[in-house]
Order: sequence, then structure tokens, then C-alpha cells
Amino acid sequence: MDSCIRALDALKQKLGDCVHTQDDELYGVSYDGLKVRGSPEALIRVSQTKEVGDVLKLANEFRIPVTCRGTGSSLTGGATPFQGGWVLDLSKLSSIDIDPANMLARCGPGAVVGDLQKKVADHGLFYPPDPSSKNFCTIGGNVACNAGGLRCVKYGVTRDYVLSLSGYLPTGEFVRWGRDTRKFATGYNLRDLWIGSEGTLGVVTEITVRLILAVPNRVTFLGAFSDDQAALNAPLALGKLGIRPSIIEYMDQWTIDCLQKYVGEEVFTGVEPKPMVLIELDGSKESLTQDAILVEQWLKSDSMNYKRADDDGESEKLWEVRRQGSSSMKKLATTKLNEDIVVPLDRQIELVQFVDFLRRDFELKIGVFGHCGDGNLHVNFMYDEENEQETAKAVQALHQLMKKVIALGGAISGEHGVGLAKTPFVRDQFNDAEWNAMLSIKKALDPKGILNPGKIFDVFKPWDQKKEKVVLSWERTDP
Repeated sequence: MDSCIRALDALKQKLGDCVHTQDDELYGVSYDGLKVRGSPEALIRVSQTKEVGDVLKLANEFRIPVTCRGTGSSLTGGATPFQGGWVLDLSKLSSIDIDPANMLARCGPGAVVGDLQKKVADHGLFYPPDPSSKNFCTIGGNVACNAGGLRCVKYGVTRDYVLSLSGYLPTGEFVRWGRDTRKFATGYNLRDLWIGSEGTLGVVTEITVRLILAVPNRVTFLGAFSDDQAALNAPLALGKLGIRPSIIEYMDQWTIDCLQKYVGEEVFTGVEPKPMVLIELDGSKESLTQDAILVEQWLKSDSMNYKRADDDGESEKLWEVRRQGSSSMKKLATTKLNEDIVVPLDRQIELVQFVDFLRRDFELKIGVFGHCGDGNLHVNFMYDEENEQETAKAVQALHQLMKKVIALGGAISGEHGVGLAKTPFVRDQFNDAEWNAMLSIKKALDPKGILNPGKIFDVFKPWDQKKEKVVLSWERTDP
């Protein structure tokens, strides 16, 4: 305790007004989108990159846990200060500098992704990664969990656009991984090691991303299919036609039924709730015209019904179907768990059929929608956390889902990261050699274990069925 007090005193002397310890300020950064609370001792709002190094040097010296934060939009507890310590708020490091000649942008970790996309568009350029939270999530958070989004099927994820990262090791030493060039084959690729590491290996203070030319035209389709197999065949069928849509989104029958009851109208008049797929094509006018013809011919032969949108207004109406899915589910229960699992394209139907089994066997409300173009489906469990029996069933079903995902050759997270929420399952994803290799990297770069402790390598248990209510507990596996 004395060392914590001495560390906080030293921090205040070094950074002054950047350090906040008021209860209301600490409460506001004690949780993220997972709604699990930590107990931080200090909030540090830095405004200069050098201050990040100062914070880490002190934290490393006194062994104080440090959890980085942008806007706190993580859905897995990645930004939760679970072991207390200091919260390092990077939101003020929000600069965006566009270099049109080299088609790249240099950003602070606090830059909002939607703002970046708007600024590059003014130069006729395009930054493709687009998580659904893009209007408030930060590029630093996207790097931390290698975020994806709707357009991954054609354009890839955050990692595919990062050229270089600057930042600080847990010791407070400055490093730069990669360079602002299109090629870099010199030494180990530690840039990609930091991407997706969820703030456990270092703190990023500047990100350089490559940009591409803006895409001038888009066409959107929404199709209803007879069953899940027909709907989930979409990415495979379109691939055989030589078509690479920018977006392919799937919604199961349960989700569509829920949505239609929520909005009070049918998506396709006179058609019972059916699995649906939303497809967006983009490109030059010439290529788009030919691809749209092929997609429309395929929809006529394989779907029960479909709609086509040729302008932004019509397209927006079709996108409302996808957007309303999550909102409609939130009305069904007090708690909604969104699992972002990913499986091979040709095994998605097995996953959805297994979810249907879980829905019936556990008598739970479970909806599936998401990015079927790259196998990244979102399985949503709705339950009442005040109902001990229903909570227990949700926990059991979730464990079975994760085992099935791994058995199908998939991954327990495609874009949200491990954080706290996935720690009960992450060990099953790797064999001993893989796990020990990751542990050795953590030890090498963060020997005192100060960066985002409690994540990835620890086992977080959000449910204790012996209690009347949901409580939180955790076990530590020292790196």
C-alpha cells in the first residue's frame, strides 16, 4: 500500500493536472461496454505522447497496473481496470494527418475511426475497416483488438492497413515498429505482434495507416432464402461466379422474426420470417454493372424473394433491416451477450445448426447474424441476469458454443478480442507449445506484468451459480 501511495505522489509531481483521483472521474473509467467494474486508483488524461512514457516508467518502477482506454467501447472488458491501478486515457491524442501523395494517414490512438474516414474522403481516398461502432470507437482500440467490420470480406481488417506503430514499452522506452513505407522486410515484425495484443505488450501513441482510392459506386441487395443452408451458401456461390462483394451479412430466421415484431412490419410482404442475406457490391460503374447482373440472376434462381437498391436512399432502407436486428433483441431480456466467433466459410451451416440445437435444448433466446462473407458470425444470447436458473443455462450454452467453434476449426473471437469475457475459453484455443510461446512473449516485453493485467492469460468467471445473483470472480495464472 505504501508503494502505491508513493507511486501516486510521484505521478502527481510528474504530470500534475493530468492526474485525476476524484470518485466520479474514477467511476466513469471503471468499466467499458462489458459493464464489469474495476477499481482504479488514478485516471491519467495525457495530452502529449511523451507523457505516456513518463507514466509507464513510474508504473514499471512501482509495479502499478496500467490499463489503456480510448472511448471505452470494448464489448469484452478489454478497457476495464480489473486489477485496479492506473487508467491511461489516450483520447486526447486524437490527431489525424492526411498525406495524399503517399496515400496514408498518421493518427493518434484517440482518433475516432469515423472521423478518419470522413477526412480521407475529402481527398478522394478511403479507409475501409468499419466496425459498427466507428462513429465513436478509436483507431487505437481498433489496433488493440485488430478490429474488422462489415467490409472485411473484400478489404480485410485493421492489420491489413497499418504500416507502422510508434509507442512505448512497459518500461517507458520509446519504440517504432515498421516504417511509413509500403514494404518493410527488416528484422522481426513486432508491429503485427502489437496489433491484436489488447494493450498487453505496449502502448501505441501513433499509427500510420495506408489508404486506397475512394470507391465511386455501390449497389445493395437483400434476399430472403428458404433455409439457413441456402443463405449461408451465398459467399461460396458468389465466389464461384467470380464476384467479391464488399459486404455479405447474414441474419437467421429467429433474428428476422424478432425484428419484424419489433418494428411492426414485414421485410418482404407476404413472406414468413426467413433467413436473409444483405449483399453490397462496390467498384467502377462498368465492373459494378456486370457484377450486379450476375448477382441478380443468382438471387432470382436461389432466393425466395429479393430487393435491389441502386441509390443511397434505397440502400439505407435495406441496411435498416441489419441495424434493427440488435436493437430488437435488446427488448427481449435484461442481458445480451454478443459472441463474435469465426469459423471456415463452408462450416458456417454446422455452427448455425448447432445454435438451433442450443436454442431448443436450453430453451433460450439466441439469435445469429453477422459477417458471413468471412465466417465471422455474432451469436447473441438473451437472458435475465436476475434469474439464476436462466443465467446458469446461458453459461452452459455459451461453453458448449465455444467448444463447438474450436472443434469446427474456428476462433472464439474474430474482432472483439479476448478481454475479460473470453478468458474462460481462450486456453482451449491453443496447444501447450502455442500457449507457452505467447506467455514467453508477454514475459519478455512486460516482465513485471503491469500492462492490462487480468486479460488473456487470466481466467475471469462472470458467473457464480452458488450465489443468488450474478457475481464476479477470477483466478490468476501468472505469466
